[in-house]
Amino acid sequence: MIGLRDDSELSAPPPLPSHARTLTARAFAEGGWLQELLGLEHRPEQEAMARALASSFTDDEPILFEAGTGVGKSLAYLIPGIIHACDQKRQLIVSTHTIALQEQLEQKDLPLCRRVFRSSPELASYVDFKSAILLGKGNYLCTTRLAAALAGRNELFSTPEFEELKRIAAWAEKTETGLRHELNPPPDPEVWEHVNSDSSSCSRKHCDCERCFYQRAKGRIRLAQVVIVNHSLLFALLNAGGAREKGSGRGVLFPEDLVVLDEAHTVPEVATDHFGLRVSSYGVERMLRHLYNPRTKRGLLVRHGEPHQRQLVVDALEASTQFFGFLADTLLAKHPVVRVRESDVAEPYLSGPLQALAKALDSIATRLDQGKEHDDFIEQKGRVDACRTSVERWLKVADEEHVYWAERGGRRAQIVTLRTAPVDVSPELREALFSRGVAVVCTSATLAIGGEIGVFQARMGAEVARTGLVKSPFDYERRMRVYVAADMPLPSPGAAKLAIDALADWVRFCCLRCSGGTLVLFTAYSDMRAVAEIVEPALVEAGRPFLLQGSVRSRTELTKAMRSYGNAVLFGTESFWTGVDVPGDALAQVVITRLPFEIPTHPIQEARAERIRADGGNPFNELTLPDAVVKFRQGAGRLIRTASDRGVVTILDSRILAKSYGQLFLAALPRQVHERLTKSDREARFRPFV
Repeated sequence: MIGLRDDSELSAPPPLPSHARTLTARAFAEGGWLQELLGLEHRPEQEAMARALASSFTDDEPILFEAGTGVGKSLAYLIPGIIHACDQKRQLIVSTHTIALQEQLEQKDLPLCRRVFRSSPELASYVDFKSAILLGKGNYLCTTRLAAALAGRNELFSTPEFEELKRIAAWAEKTETGLRHELNPPPDPEVWEHVNSDSSSCSRKHCDCERCFYQRAKGRIRLAQVVIVNHSLLFALLNAGGAREKGSGRGVLFPEDLVVLDEAHTVPEVATDHFGLRVSSYGVERMLRHLYNPRTKRGLLVRHGEPHQRQLVVDALEASTQFFGFLADTLLAKHPVVRVRESDVAEPYLSGPLQALAKALDSIATRLDQGKEHDDFIEQKGRVDACRTSVERWLKVADEEHVYWAERGGRRAQIVTLRTAPVDVSPELREALFSRGVAVVCTSATLAIGGEIGVFQARMGAEVARTGLVKSPFDYERRMRVYVAADMPLPSPGAAKLAIDALADWVRFCCLRCSGGTLVLFTAYSDMRAVAEIVEPALVEAGRPFLLQGSVRSRTELTKAMRSYGNAVLFGTESFWTGVDVPGDALAQVVITRLPFEIPTHPIQEARAERIRADGGNPFNELTLPDAVVKFRQGAGRLIRTASDRGVVTILDSRILAKSYGQLFLAALPRQVHERLTKSDREARFRPFV
């Protein structure tokens, strides 16, 4: 995923005038170009946001800006951002969390920007801005590596793998993009590893830039004024150095860029995941079998390696099995996720074999002529060295600013992964984003708690950033109703079955009384499955389509099915609290079964709670509660997605009434008035719109 730009030698552009402030003001003003020439509704909230962001871009200052649903925040950052980027010959990087928003930007918002620029002669010079989507190198087919794989098929592939290689080669003749997700069925991971672009041999030096899909994509990125990326790839690239790696004095990802982080409420979590270490048993075995697979007798070392060098791979594979197997049988024997506090929880079985293998790879590279194969072996040596170093770092547990843990995963829970993450990610974010001398915009519908952005600002390390907030223009008073089940039993470990029965009774009532679609949000899979078992028969009998997370269909497929059915009931947990967009009566009710408190048992949450406690703070008030309020806002925000939407939010957790912190959750709802229901009066008082 590294090596996006080869132009670090370019000097910083001279300061050029920017028209972002003046043109943005004229575009978004009442009676301005958006309203007068395109017939778009004037939204004062959108105008305020666009003006604030235009100033941020012009002054190269960071800003955190909450914009409620329906403000039209995409246009509010794209139009001033594109104007400023074009004027100053810089690049606007837009990073999002969900595929849905990436697609919306590409298919709807950027074409609308062109319409805006085309509408007035004063904007005409911006019509031809170029845009591109940035994906990781491993997503692209490299034609150079494909040709090498076909030429070396006898050393690299068994018969079934060669058939898969031929399928990829046939697809390469037809595809326009060379992107893995376009190949159906998906390619075999072992074969794809030999032909994708995530290798030093995929470079301008070795590839035909007209034929190699990744090199062509890089060309589009270099020429683009707008580059769309996702948070995960952005932080993977920043962890590898970003603009700093290229020696640029300014810039986040590319020299002199401007950055917008949409759906920014997810950034601390995504950054935490990437600013750490991750080594899995699966990844180590794939790396080693790429060099030599003792079962198939294939791999890079078949042609250039000696028998004793191939034996080094066998030794490393055996050491990997021993090392990760020991952790699975001891540390992870009882729990799938275990925090590690002491060093040397296992013998460093891997260090010696990996060091010997790296030395052998280096000797092979030394005797090869300069070229693709030489670069391949240098790269493989680097990967083996990096793997060894990472495992040794994990075993030492030496960095007090990071939390260490191991986890079991995969379909049969056989993959062991070593993990670290920063306890406090704000220093990394401060360095990677807010000390780079360029404008960084963080925006979302849910950044604030109680109208204040301070908690989010501290987590982002964005103390120097400006802040702004505009509310949604939607008429929540008329188009939303809020109900609270006042007689739901409070959570109690000794009354789990009673709680599930009561929860199922309320869920069944809510779903059957609302003829439109209902999204039921849970905080635990076990609760969801238990309630589903009780409620599903009644829904089936009523002819209501029932959709359950964890079934065969993915989240995207379930959301699409909900849109198409129009009256479905969808049960979802973690990932359904955010990013789900189902407009109209296909989603006429959101049922929140429990306030989304995260129990601090995961190593990261546990370590953060310990840090807060050690500093004399209260982990519940400073960590658990703010996180829950933001997630609650996200969940309730699934309901009203357009100005014509309407529906009810039904809350089945009576703690929102019984506990003092409940007022924070009620205040977080866009409609402040709520109605209390009980089993005895709900028939008469519960009034869904459809």
